[in-house]
Amino acid sequence: MNGKIEVIEADLGRADHAKDILALTAAYALDPMGNGGALPASVLDQLIEKLRSHPTTKVFLMYSAGSAVGIATCFVGFSTFRARPLLNVHDFAILSDHRGKGLARQLLDAVEARARELGCCKVTLEVQENNVRARRVYERSGLRQAVYGDSTGGALFYAKDL
Repeated sequence: MNGKIEVIEADLGRADHAKDILALTAAYALDPMGNGGALPASVLDQLIEKLRSHPTTKVFLMYSAGSAVGIATCFVGFSTFRARPLLNVHDFAILSDHRGKGLARQLLDAVEARARELGCCKVTLEVQENNVRARRVYERSGLRQAVYGDSTGGALFYAKDL
């Protein structure tokens, strides 16, 4: 690829793609804006199998000069208010030594293009409030806090661990 940037939709059946997914996910988990710590070996050992068995998984890998440098792990959901699918970006990361080069925007553009191909009505994601750098990237790509009505305020993402 000689310095060329390439974004592909991963084939979870390919060993090289699986290896890159695991490496990028593990690196993202270590980042303070990711998990802030290493993933347990038991999670990494079963991640590819579980992603493969989940019917709506879409993983995008970004390569620079043949090396994996970015990942977007997404899942197709559904909007009942629009009666159309949506694409949720669950994990999004560019390796730290490749940040600040516009790669995140290119990866987001690839995700958006695939969402359009799938007939999705929107792309969604969650981001930590204090992740100012990521929020700037997302906002430059057109993502904003979801607001569903003039008087309702913005949406908040809640979670309950089970």
